[in-house]
Amino acid sequence: MSDFDYDLFVIGAGSGGVRAARTAAATGARVAVAEDRYLGGTCVNVGCVPKKLYSYAAHFHDAFEDARGFGWSLTEPPRFDWATLRDNKVREIKRLNEIYGRLLDNAGVELIHGRARVVDAHRVEVDGRAFSAAKILVAVGGWPWLPDFPGSELAVTSNEVFDLERMPQRFLVLGGGYIAVEFASIFNGLGSESHLVYRGELFLRGFDREVREFTREQMALKGVNLHFETNIQSIEKGEGGLLVTLTNGESLEVDAVLAATGRKPNLEGVGLDALDIALNPDGTVKVNDRFETTIPSILALGDVTGGPELTPVALAEAMHLVGQHFGEAPPKPMDYRNIATAVFCHPNIGTVGLSEEQARKEYDAIRVYRTDFRPMKHTLSGSEERCLMKLIVDDVSDVVVGAHMVGEEAGELIQGIAIAVKAGLTKADFDATVGIHPTAAEEFVTMRTLSRR
Repeated sequence: MSDFDYDLFVIGAGSGGVRAARTAAATGARVAVAEDRYLGGTCVNVGCVPKKLYSYAAHFHDAFEDARGFGWSLTEPPRFDWATLRDNKVREIKRLNEIYGRLLDNAGVELIHGRARVVDAHRVEVDGRAFSAAKILVAVGGWPWLPDFPGSELAVTSNEVFDLERMPQRFLVLGGGYIAVEFASIFNGLGSESHLVYRGELFLRGFDREVREFTREQMALKGVNLHFETNIQSIEKGEGGLLVTLTNGESLEVDAVLAATGRKPNLEGVGLDALDIALNPDGTVKVNDRFETTIPSILALGDVTGGPELTPVALAEAMHLVGQHFGEAPPKPMDYRNIATAVFCHPNIGTVGLSEEQARKEYDAIRVYRTDFRPMKHTLSGSEERCLMKLIVDDVSDVVVGAHMVGEEAGELIQGIAIAVKAGLTKADFDATVGIHPTAAEEFVTMRTLSRR
């Protein structure tokens, strides 16, 4: 590797790229990272981190209401200030950017500012400067995709929605995935009249059907206006805001429209097209179990490869990649089964393993245990919010193959359950576990009554 400037040249300083760079450098490799936008990638800057901060802010709306039943009274109505949330978020992201910079510096990784372009199997250019590397890692992530319709330029994407100049009193989100469902809940919680428009009959395609239906009911109960089986036909500027015409003939006037309609690989200008590197049908980069593209010295990981678009997945891929290419004992291929995830809508969704629908296709027979209930907290708060918990069990082996929850702090709770599912524990193991009382979590180890087969 001494014939090259670097042993590893990473394009993209997001979660996966930074982890790969630091971990490779720890093995003694000479590493550089090129980034033309911001350190930390989507997650830190316009994804997981600011979204969770805004979700926290939106939950206070319910907290103020719930407090009355516990004896707390506010001397004056709570007032929300958008600028305070937005500007505090900006300061926190700046702090995290600086931390990422220090992490790279302390690891001995050279940071190069600029958009990198792959020239050939071992050469990269950044703003006219040429570099050579034994291996090149493409970790540029994804970029919001905006559909084309009259007035689409008036919509914002997840890149801009956190930094709107003013709080939209009337907010509309187009889409049915994580981002759409989360922001519909967030702005509803912050006090906006919130609308979600989705072309399908129900959002969150790919999740457990019962979870999706339960979430729909709970979001509607909280005041989110759901418009299914329709799409945006056009957006026009009006005197009082944006006039949105839907394909079902309905018209809405709002202050902001968020297009949360999917993400595409952020490959523009990276140079892979000139090298004829194979892509998947969806335009993502095709890689093997060693994260090698069709040119073995050019690697790729994270959202750009079309796998689960989750930060922890990119981090795990980075560790596997470094182990395979720079470690003494290469690990086994990355295992993508039973990866837990959460949707920070209100109430939250937490899930790991197979949905009921997937399990019915994969196994000859399954058992389903489920419960929904009004959490203890709401016996005094007066809230009608309910919680759903569900276990999917392979009937032959008794192994729990799926666990799902809709309710407060579902993501926090499912993280622990995910360990049990990943370990292949059985329903008998769950039943033998003594619960913590009184908690909602104990329901996962006290569900004894079979709901259905």
